[in-house]
Amino acid sequence: MLPGARTGPVPGEAARRRTLRSETLLVLALSLGASAVSSLISFVGALTRPGGLRDQAANLNASHAPGRPWLDLSWQVFGIATALVPVLLVAHLLVREGAPGLRAVGFDRDRPGFDLTRGTGVAAAIGGTGLLFYLGARAAGFNLTVVPESLPDVWWKIPVLVASAVQNAVLEEVVVLGYLLRRLGQLGWTPVAALAASAVLRGSYHLYQGVGGFIGNMVMGVVFVLLYRRWGRVGPLVAAHALIDIVAFVGYALLAGKVGWLPTA
Repeated sequence: MLPGARTGPVPGEAARRRTLRSETLLVLALSLGASAVSSLISFVGALTRPGGLRDQAANLNASHAPGRPWLDLSWQVFGIATALVPVLLVAHLLVREGAPGLRAVGFDRDRPGFDLTRGTGVAAAIGGTGLLFYLGARAAGFNLTVVPESLPDVWWKIPVLVASAVQNAVLEEVVVLGYLLRRLGQLGWTPVAALAASAVLRGSYHLYQGVGGFIGNMVMGVVFVLLYRRWGRVGPLVAAHALIDIVAFVGYALLAGKVGWLPTA
């Protein structure tokens, strides 16, 4: 090595990494990173409230204007639409770096049959296991009672629940799988470290449900990362996540109070 030669990343590379790091933190702060902090605060509140966790409820789809169905519908549509803005931001950022937008992470219409069939299989495997794990965690006192919906019985109830499920799936899989893993790889993270970060983040923004919600979703995150790396597409994982949530939301709406094994608040 010549005297005075510099080691480490060149100035341009260091600046690029700082930009990517700041961009990633801002995207998370506007989406699921903020949800993780909110979930942690909610969990601390549940732990410090009198009574056990299973005697408290985590309501996922609640009414925003009880007794005023059209205003309630407006709020529901507004909430679903604005929750997808980070996905549009990710698409914009990917295009700016020269990638083909969300196609770079496999969220497109190129392989709908592949995405749906693989997603259905994943949903069937994870959905049933997840339900059993939730029931066990709640019985052991590690989880709140999850109330997937408490919307009024109006004509738009099921469509809103389906739209909410799809929104959750698109937001989480595009940001936590496609975008985050891409950026962590560009920042030099090892595959194992990136997998751990994605899985822990997924578990963290479900912590409002309790310890069971955190652990169950973290395990799901590990499986989803491995499948994403195998298939190179978030499409099947979006389909799987959407199907899991649709069954949970709509199933609860149809079965709550009618079967003894399903906990209600």
